[in-house]
Amino acid sequence: MQTSRDVLERFQAPIYFAAVAVAAVFATTVEGTQNWESAINPALALMLYVTFLQMPLSVRASAIPSMRFLVALLVTNFVAIPLLVLALSHWLPSDQMLRFGVLLVLLAPCIDYVVTFAYMGKADTRLLLAATPVLLVVQMLLLPLYMGAILGREAAALVQLQPFVHAFVWLIALPLLLAALTQRWAARTALGARLQAGLGLLPVPATAMVLFVVMAVVVPQLDAAREAAKAVLPVYVAFAVLAPLVGWWMAKAFRLPAEAGRAVAFSAGTRNSLVVLPLALAVPGALPVLPAVIVTQTLTELLSELVYIKLAPKLR
Repeated sequence: MQTSRDVLERFQAPIYFAAVAVAAVFATTVEGTQNWESAINPALALMLYVTFLQMPLSVRASAIPSMRFLVALLVTNFVAIPLLVLALSHWLPSDQMLRFGVLLVLLAPCIDYVVTFAYMGKADTRLLLAATPVLLVVQMLLLPLYMGAILGREAAALVQLQPFVHAFVWLIALPLLLAALTQRWAARTALGARLQAGLGLLPVPATAMVLFVVMAVVVPQLDAAREAAKAVLPVYVAFAVLAPLVGWWMAKAFRLPAEAGRAVAFSAGTRNSLVVLPLALAVPGALPVLPAVIVTQTLTELLSELVYIKLAPKLR
């Protein structure tokens, strides 16, 4: 079983690229895949559960984020990255709804699948996971302020908190609790140990499934606002290149160990697109611009993550 897991991890990048490519083709040849949106969260929850299951979840001092790591993470995501986003926003069209969507997604650090990709990129996921509630609370407080400062009070009023809380409960807290209970069962019974070993084969297939479902959902929506998607794509590509570098530089400035630095870099480069998408869909007049600009970031980010997990382990 360990051999099978090693093979899956060794070929994870080709597997993910294949999932993305097959989903893109599938979405352009089969009608109605955009209606699979309700499958995204269950797929994410499964992916995070099997990922958490591979991590030691016993409560230890090393699992609690150090103050240096936490400060580095917060300064990166809520000072350095907003400054980067503000600089990149000068290359956006003047359309207010388009700018709202781009800022909404780029100013919100990921609280869910960043843990999976960081784990695959040899980052310290225990530190990142422990800091997730802080990331959630701070972005809920600051996102309306940032949006208001850049776009005005009306834009800030459109930011709702419910999707963030919902995502944390169902995509972080519940999978984490189930993983901890499974680990405890595995430590006490042979059946539990066999189950945990079997589930150890699933992180790569589960991540591939998430990529497939997300791609199948978002590709048909791009046709509705193709010009908007084209307009924001260069900004997203620039962000995907620069944000992890900003995170790594900040980690070096705070003198973090390599694995903790990788965690900061992954957090800097990974945004909360799957959480803010339902929020964006609830905004009056959102269609078709907001979904298009947000799912364009999702596609750009998913492809970027495949590069990150190959390059991040080389960061020392």
